[in-house]
Amino acid sequence: MSAAQSIYQRRYTVEEYFALEEKSAVRHEYYHGEIFPLDEPDGPESPEAKSGATKAHNRLINNVVFGLRQQLGERECEVFSESVRLAVEAGQYYNYPDVVVSCDPDDDDPHTVHRPVFIVEVLSRSTEAHDRGWKAEQYRQLASLQQYVFIAQTRLLVESYTRFSDDTWTLTAYRQLTDRLPIPALGLELALADIYRNLHIPPLRLADQ
Repeated sequence: MSAAQSIYQRRYTVEEYFALEEKSAVRHEYYHGEIFPLDEPDGPESPEAKSGATKAHNRLINNVVFGLRQQLGERECEVFSESVRLAVEAGQYYNYPDVVVSCDPDDDDPHTVHRPVFIVEVLSRSTEAHDRGWKAEQYRQLASLQQYVFIAQTRLLVESYTRFSDDTWTLTAYRQLTDRLPIPALGLELALADIYRNLHIPPLRLADQ
């Protein structure tokens, strides 16, 4: 067993996990003592973390971050991407959303967002089932979260889940470049044409839905 593999064969306290992340070149998800390398094509069971990100994935994240920061301006809300950790369940579960927005002026943790308002995940073949299923269920437990969004990178499709006052969630799908994604909690909207800027993806056909 290599040294790289051995670090995934033990359990970690949350303090040990934080210390590991500070010196590691690879980001890790933490769940109840176990750590999993991110951006790997073969899922958490693979001991070796390999970069699975595509240019399309990176462009989509950059486009969303640019659009959000441009419209938020001098407001207290901050936009973070990929390398900033999220406390989904403090002390138990931490991950790294593609994009996360926090509007909490009292959150002074330099590494971790604790009370997100808005989350975006760009879907990939290796993570889509996990993102749509188990991870989405965990996100819905976040009391501060008002909206989370999935963006497809191989077809024109943005899916938005918005929380209402009775704690129910409503899904709205956007499939045209002329559509606009409303973000009520931030008082703004993103045009799909801007989200998919510099990506050459054909509109979603009826057969693809």
